[in-house]
Amino acid sequence: WLKAAVQAGQKCPSSCFPPATSPYNMPPKKKVEEEVMGPWMLGRFSKALKVGLVGMPNVGKSTLYNSLSKSHHSKTANVPFCTIDPSETRAFVEDERFDWLVAQEKPKSEVKAFLTVVDIAGLISGASQGEGLGNAFLSHIQAVDGIIHVMRAFEDDDVIHAEDTVDPVRDINTICNELRIKDISYMKSKMEMHKKGHSAARTKSPAHLKAWELEMECMEKIVAWLEEGKDVKNGMGIWTAKDIEFLNDYGLLTAKPTMFAVNMNHRDYCRKKNKFLKPIYDWVQANAPGSAIIPYCGAFEEELQDMETDKEREERLKEDGTTSAMNKMISTAFHMVHLINFFTSGPDEVRAWTIRKGYKAPQAAGCIHTDFEKGFIMAEVMAFTDLKELGSEAAVKAAGKYRQEGKNYEVQDGDVIFFKFNIGKGK
Repeated sequence: WLKAAVQAGQKCPSSCFPPATSPYNMPPKKKVEEEVMGPWMLGRFSKALKVGLVGMPNVGKSTLYNSLSKSHHSKTANVPFCTIDPSETRAFVEDERFDWLVAQEKPKSEVKAFLTVVDIAGLISGASQGEGLGNAFLSHIQAVDGIIHVMRAFEDDDVIHAEDTVDPVRDINTICNELRIKDISYMKSKMEMHKKGHSAARTKSPAHLKAWELEMECMEKIVAWLEEGKDVKNGMGIWTAKDIEFLNDYGLLTAKPTMFAVNMNHRDYCRKKNKFLKPIYDWVQANAPGSAIIPYCGAFEEELQDMETDKEREERLKEDGTTSAMNKMISTAFHMVHLINFFTSGPDEVRAWTIRKGYKAPQAAGCIHTDFEKGFIMAEVMAFTDLKELGSEAAVKAAGKYRQEGKNYEVQDGDVIFFKFNIGKGK
């Protein structure tokens, strides 16, 4: 009768339809939340990440490297290209959370987190075409995961400059242009190679052809972006998840996160004023928004490092009314390449473990030992902030803030973790 009524143009009574609460009604579709593309998604998904010191010749890269590493590993001299082969060192990360855990546990062993820093030779205009150390220099940048741009913001006739005059904005434009030119050249070569695979993809299957077309479309999109004078890392609003997969495979120079270390003279550093700071700030806001700018004095940091005791350093800093910039620089660079720490803590050892942001609990366990990842059962977790506020593990448990997390838990910066695993599965 219902069909006949409809054909006759009659309205169906409301009783024909199930009520809103009826089990026969289809549930509303869940709203699918689109994944927000964040800068942390670019780059190698590894815990062994490095940052490189990049800049024009004679801007203070090797002096900064020695201050960060508390050593004199890297040669310094008042000549261009004093550094040729890259030097690599560990810069230990000062962390108040680690210090608090050590004070609580008084362990037999303490292991701090560290950041690997690479001193890279100076770049000049035309490097992408082989000028100066050319392609060797650019390959050294390709091997690091983040860039600390070292900028000279002091005038000194005794320290020569590759361009004769001091102009940090000109210098950073030169460097970024060279990196962009190299990326464009690399992508165009990659596109030529990709085009040669078109026939094979078409012959193989429609799915292979679709994948070929998808990558070609991504390549064209990247080249167009670069040719507009834009860096890959500034395009997070246009890259799709698939684009980011390709970008991480290509390892482009302009995709690397950056920060800016501004090398000033001692007087300007102490008074926190310098005529180049405003132009540098404006340039960074326009070309690398969100990137950190850290002023420092290379000569002063070197002087502090050469002092024999911490007491001498403290007295000098107090006398000048300033602080060392090195701890801030290391910490900023550490987080710039999307590294975080979790802690294991006990009477035998307090240790800060370094992982990439986004690691799940089993991956984090694997940093301690591969068997921990293979035989992972669960992670017992407390946030450092809860532990410090409440004072002890027992108090955290009593407050109901001691959690058991499974294999899908994403480890957070500052988590204090005890892993449970089945040793049989790790064999």
